[in-house]
Amino acid sequence: MTLYLYIGRKFLKIFLGVFAGFYGIAFLLDIVEQVRQFSGTGVSIAEILHLALLKTPEAMYAILPLVMILATLALFLGLARSSELVVIRASGRSAIRSLASPVIVALFIGVVSVAAYNPIVATTKQQYEKVAQSHRQTQQNTMSVSSEGLWLRQVSETQQSVVRASEANLDGTELWNTTFINFDDDGDPVVRIEAAHAKLMDGYWELYGIKKWPLQGTNNPERDAELLERMDLQTDLTRDQIRDSFGTPNAISIWELPAFIDTLERAGFSALKHRVWLNRELAMPIMFVAMVLIGAGFTMRHTRFGRTGTMVLFSILLGFSLFFIRDFVQIFGENGQVPVLLATWSPPVVAISIAVAILLHMEDG
Repeated sequence: MTLYLYIGRKFLKIFLGVFAGFYGIAFLLDIVEQVRQFSGTGVSIAEILHLALLKTPEAMYAILPLVMILATLALFLGLARSSELVVIRASGRSAIRSLASPVIVALFIGVVSVAAYNPIVATTKQQYEKVAQSHRQTQQNTMSVSSEGLWLRQVSETQQSVVRASEANLDGTELWNTTFINFDDDGDPVVRIEAAHAKLMDGYWELYGIKKWPLQGTNNPERDAELLERMDLQTDLTRDQIRDSFGTPNAISIWELPAFIDTLERAGFSALKHRVWLNRELAMPIMFVAMVLIGAGFTMRHTRFGRTGTMVLFSILLGFSLFFIRDFVQIFGENGQVPVLLATWSPPVVAISIAVAILLHMEDG
């Protein structure tokens, strides 16, 4: 037990050290990126640092598996150079059994990352978007989905509109039981329009089954309301903008994501992308274990055997390959070409199988 605790503590310290090092590098790179983005907008140095602090957690969360494999390499290379692995084997213990501690620590880090670090990343990402938008001083089309239906704000050069619909198709280009409220430059409501069906065309909404109330220049909007079979309402929205308005799944906390998926599907939208992301996050601890086993498979050997640099290179290449294959398969899952569970859980499970095979082949007892 003492041996396992020693290796576990050592691995945790190395991981935290590697994480801190990469965090510092990512923070400096984000500062440069924020300076580039907001040059000429009058943003102060303090605000640049604030933006970089909000952006860095997202960048670090994305590369956590790579940090894990680098920490594993540092651990076992250190144990090999100090001959501690030789002592472990000489004591009659299998070197594979010494992997229990790093694997448990990796699982622990994975659970903490998903349960605690993921909500932090989601919060900082949302806050970054708000602060960055305030510095850009521009308005954008935004969309939200709630239990009441779909809410959309569309902004054009001439007016702003708020749209609410009880139902929509999968890409948000067709709405049912829809209300449009147009505002002037001062933010006062001008017109209210209710349509049974609205369809997004190229540069305008095509409305059917309409009732239109003037909200300015009249004392009785209901008396002056019009009933129309069809009308066109100008908009700058496109299908891609509506799709992008849902935001990325990583801007939603893992604890809130199941409820958001349920709301999205009840509103008539596809939540496939969010389901893939949810399962990918749940598979994160297994991904960390895979990285530990891959790193250990190539470095749990004494340095006197030589080719240490080559083995380290192989492990890094395999780890990076797994990292990119996971993202590649995720795309197929988001497009519906691969089942969600297969797209998210198969890469780490297959990687663990390969790593265990390498360990059993190289273990000398």
